[in-house]
Amino acid sequence: MSGAKSVSPENRTVIGLTFGNSNSSIAYTVDDKAEVIANEDGDRQIPTILSYVDGDEYYGQQAKAFLIRNPNNTVAYFRDFLGKDFEHIDPTHNHASAHPKDVDGAVSFTIKDKAEEDAEPSTVSVSEVATRYLRRLVGSASDYLGKKVTSAVITVPTNFNDKQKAALLAAANAADLEVLQLISEPVAAALAYDARPEAQVEDKIVVVAELGGTRSDVAVIASRQGMYTVLATAHDYEFNGVALDKILMDHFAKEFLKRNPSAKDPRENARGLAKLKFEAEATKRALSIGANASFSVESLSDGIDFASTINRLRYETLSRTVFEGINRLVESVIKKAGLDVLDVDEVILSGGTAHTPRIASNFSNIFPQTTRILAPSTNPYAINPSELGARGAALQASLIQDYEADDIDQSTHAAVTTVAHISNAIGVVSLNAAGEEIFVPVVPAETAVPAKRTVHVAAPKDGGDVLVKFVEGNTHIKVTKPEPKPKEDKTAKVEDAADSDEESDFSDDDEEEEEKREKVWKIGNTLAEAAIRNVKKGGKVEVTVQVNADLSVILTTREVGAQGGVRGQLNA
Repeated sequence: MSGAKSVSPENRTVIGLTFGNSNSSIAYTVDDKAEVIANEDGDRQIPTILSYVDGDEYYGQQAKAFLIRNPNNTVAYFRDFLGKDFEHIDPTHNHASAHPKDVDGAVSFTIKDKAEEDAEPSTVSVSEVATRYLRRLVGSASDYLGKKVTSAVITVPTNFNDKQKAALLAAANAADLEVLQLISEPVAAALAYDARPEAQVEDKIVVVAELGGTRSDVAVIASRQGMYTVLATAHDYEFNGVALDKILMDHFAKEFLKRNPSAKDPRENARGLAKLKFEAEATKRALSIGANASFSVESLSDGIDFASTINRLRYETLSRTVFEGINRLVESVIKKAGLDVLDVDEVILSGGTAHTPRIASNFSNIFPQTTRILAPSTNPYAINPSELGARGAALQASLIQDYEADDIDQSTHAAVTTVAHISNAIGVVSLNAAGEEIFVPVVPAETAVPAKRTVHVAAPKDGGDVLVKFVEGNTHIKVTKPEPKPKEDKTAKVEDAADSDEESDFSDDDEEEEEKREKVWKIGNTLAEAAIRNVKKGGKVEVTVQVNADLSVILTTREVGAQGGVRGQLNA
């Protein structure tokens, strides 16, 4: 979905943008490698905030500092208001910044953005706020690269509707930015990993947990030959970074009141609340990389300074409900996709809250050991979770920047990228050494179509005729319960223990082994059979399955290195 503004390919300078509700980031590619850009203040994670003081516009970290001293002229947490009517927004997070106003049903802000003392406050639409902020991001990128940035790929949540996307495109175009494509955040995160030079293209099921400041989004993605299909998504606005901030804010506010019983609760004062939140965020980040963190605020309430410390164990104990909520969100979306945790090959943690070590540790306990948990605390090769979206967007931008806008629009249109996929695997049956039928998948389940795959099946050791049976297959979870221990005559055991003057202990009998869960293939419907005659000794049979866009299937079987073969077609 490219924007209305069009730039000729030879004149483009492209970047990838994560335009978040809490923070944003910028990336570009050099030598096929994505690099995240720091703005003029050195911030790679740029708070999505604008502030106005005496007519001067501040953004990012500088604007965030004004949430304490200049909250009424500081606009924050506005990205998710784009394309929404006022009656459908949730202004919860705007309590310490400029409040959204209803102007003819649309979302706007009233701020003093002019230098004149007697100037009337301006009413600025959320679309204009987004345009001003995007303009600052593009300006920072242009200064960094030394040339004007013209175009971008921008990440969006999976539940952004068409109206929200259109509003984002309009805001970007007004900022003189051509949008080559809007790419979903989980796909951008997966692309950031899969596009690395050392990465190998493999078929896998990936869970992307996008854990941000004001929302958590989880997606299950089937990656097949480098093509991504989103199988299921889930969104939550309760278990997120802000919830973790609030836990720390409440903890330290209570400690402050305990030390100063006569002081006012800092949470009941706008400035005190802003100070608490600002320092709580810093403390949370410190606890993501260290075992202890300090908390210090000048004049927190009634002019009283406050300083304290907290260790990671205490923080994790206080935040247990949030971590458990994130666990449930991930498990629910896997179930929604019709899968089991044993089906998941990779879990990618993305977003600022994903830096929290406890979250990755919990995932390691939920998923089997064979599942890769890609987070800084569990994998030394993990990419910074806060940068995944921008890196993936930049890589996508580098891939499509040489095409005309119309070509990009056609090739990335929703009708093309949201393709049909098969629900059951298609494969062949072979016999193992014990003579048992074994399913060999050729085209895995959840593969987007059209698709074509080939496998080699070994012929009998001495050669001869080979019968190839094409079947559907699916996986199920085999649960093996431990065998019950034989019951013992406890009376006799007690008597024996008494005779030997030893103390009876039945604790071993009370312990039960955990049930074993494993993923196994189940052979389904037979689709076709093909016979290959007189395969030579030690030979192999090449099996090709081609699934067309209309879900019809072409099956081809031949001896490797030989002429001819068997070919047939099945209707959808």
